[in-house]
Amino acid sequence: MEFVPNTRNDIDSWKEVQLVYNSALKEIGTKLEILNDEFQHVHQYNPIEHIKSRIKSPESIVKKLKKHGYESSIQNMVKYVNDIAGIRVICSFTSDIYRIAEMLINQNDIRVLSVKDYILNPKPSGYKSYHLIVTVPIFLSDRIVDAKVEIQIRTVAMDFWASLEHKIHYKFEGNAPEHIKKELVECAMMVSDLDARMLSLNEEVQELIAKQKAEEAAKTEAAKAESAKTEEAIV
Repeated sequence: MEFVPNTRNDIDSWKEVQLVYNSALKEIGTKLEILNDEFQHVHQYNPIEHIKSRIKSPESIVKKLKKHGYESSIQNMVKYVNDIAGIRVICSFTSDIYRIAEMLINQNDIRVLSVKDYILNPKPSGYKSYHLIVTVPIFLSDRIVDAKVEIQIRTVAMDFWASLEHKIHYKFEGNAPEHIKKELVECAMMVSDLDARMLSLNEEVQELIAKQKAEEAAKTEAAKAESAKTEEAIV
């Protein structure tokens, strides 16, 4: 059931919007924490560095509605603004991004509305991230409603670049000088190269660890076999 806020008055409606979307953030946040814990249990590795969440401010929502030509109303907020509830997942490596996205998408109570892969297809500014718009069911006392959540998944390096780019963009009100835009794109390319090199390094480390474990297991088996032969000889 799609979430439709009550229409008693704007204050009550906004409080209801906040309640539902805060609940949606808790639902998604809990899912991510469980997946991270399970991954640690199975693979002895945490793909998630940390998680950030937020509810978009009323001012930001109204600004977005006006930008797209919609009247500022609670109903339009819920219907046309997909990122009222936003959660950002910060990972160590690019491979973790797709792994986490796949694990979330495969959960049968999550419905995917849209996917935008800005890693394979970066924005002209150099911005990279993986975006999902999903709905998650919220169980209220008298009904079940589906609430939309925007999930952004990126590496630590991507998040570092995006944070600084946002601050620069804000200072120039979206009209940064061309040489600064060019420099930001070049920095984004450096970040991309860093992510690729760190991923390659991690894969090499994992291969070395696996090889070491295999060698230790082989030595243990050889020692057991030698011990068995000695016992047979004694007998």
